[in-house]
Amino acid sequence: MEGKSFVLKGDVCYNVSQTEFRTLEAGYVVCVDGASAGVFEELPERYAQLPLRDFGHALIVPGLNDIHVHAPQYGFRGIAMDLELLDWLNTYTFPEESKYADLAYAEKGYSIFADDLQRSFTTRAVVFGTMHVPGTELLMDKLEATGLKTYVGKVNMDRNSPDYLSDQTAEASLEATRSWLADVSGRYQNTLPILTPRFTPTCSDELMEGLGKIKAETGLPVQSHLSENLSEIDWVKGLCPWSSCYGQTYDHFGLLGGNSKTIMAHCNYSTPEEVELLRATGTYVAHCPQSNAFLSSGIAPIRDYLRKGVNVGLGTDVAGGASLNMFRAVADAVGCSKLRWRCVDQELPSLTIQEAFWIATLGGGSFFGKVGSLDEGFDFDALVLDDSGIRSPRELSVEQRLERYCYLADEGGRLAAKFVAGKEIEL
Repeated sequence: MEGKSFVLKGDVCYNVSQTEFRTLEAGYVVCVDGASAGVFEELPERYAQLPLRDFGHALIVPGLNDIHVHAPQYGFRGIAMDLELLDWLNTYTFPEESKYADLAYAEKGYSIFADDLQRSFTTRAVVFGTMHVPGTELLMDKLEATGLKTYVGKVNMDRNSPDYLSDQTAEASLEATRSWLADVSGRYQNTLPILTPRFTPTCSDELMEGLGKIKAETGLPVQSHLSENLSEIDWVKGLCPWSSCYGQTYDHFGLLGGNSKTIMAHCNYSTPEEVELLRATGTYVAHCPQSNAFLSSGIAPIRDYLRKGVNVGLGTDVAGGASLNMFRAVADAVGCSKLRWRCVDQELPSLTIQEAFWIATLGGGSFFGKVGSLDEGFDFDALVLDDSGIRSPRELSVEQRLERYCYLADEGGRLAAKFVAGKEIEL
């Protein structure tokens, strides 16, 4: 479908609040010029001349937003799950990322990643590249061709990293970043740059200060990691004794909020001071439940963050997480919250499926703008889901079918169509 004005018909389900779905059997979802014109029980006469695609009883839901994923780690997803975070980085991740200095290897790796992301349930993503400028630009080229909306970061790291994956000085790292930004300026429609200090342990104060200045000059967003692992937090305390919390090591240099948006992945052990800092700066927490489990990192108190008004989105965090499947991430968010309630803090109830789906759609979608709903005025990001292969003798409501799809997408589910800002994505 080439035009950006059309009508889809099917069984519709989307969040109208964090805790409530709106559902409509045989409903009409209207797209006009790439934006939603609303969801209707009967098609209004003013849209009667638009092309209509009737998907029968397929589910029509908003697109899913993956706000934390590492493209160069995609090649070893599903393996190397036997270590905790810091050992995992040094043993598996850093050696793999170093290979992306070779453009021939990067071509193979990023072609696979972009192709699979295009055909996944993800409509928008915030992506880590590596420290290598040519490889990161190649990744951006590949993602641009998918039609998905993405942010991509050239990683900065100048200390506590192996020689083969570290800039020799902060100035060299900053100069490479400025060169990359100049190269990609105005080059893409769908793919935008995001400043990416890997995390405080691998970024000197000088480098963080320089990235803060680039952020102030350009208004570019920022992505990094925060309070993922207890050993990491202790390490940061030793590296930055002047800071009162891990989050301050970013905020001190102007890297949280301000003139642009920031994503901090994980936040499993954020202190009350740090949580308030995240809330006050409008920083987004990228909740990565599968990665947190597989790397033995912890269970983020997402219920607490929602209650306190912290922005929360969902991430697959491949390859700490093994799968790009955002429905799996939704299910994992519910499951991990139940474990936290049972094993850690029974004052924080577990997440409902409505809340987890909201995090994956509107929660992370707002990082990109007015994204994550089928309501009027939102960018038209939508998935059409054929769940006829997930068999059951029961009569299920539309809401139950979406919940089931979150858990059983790989057991008979099929992505029938996918739209981003009104453009149909080739599957």
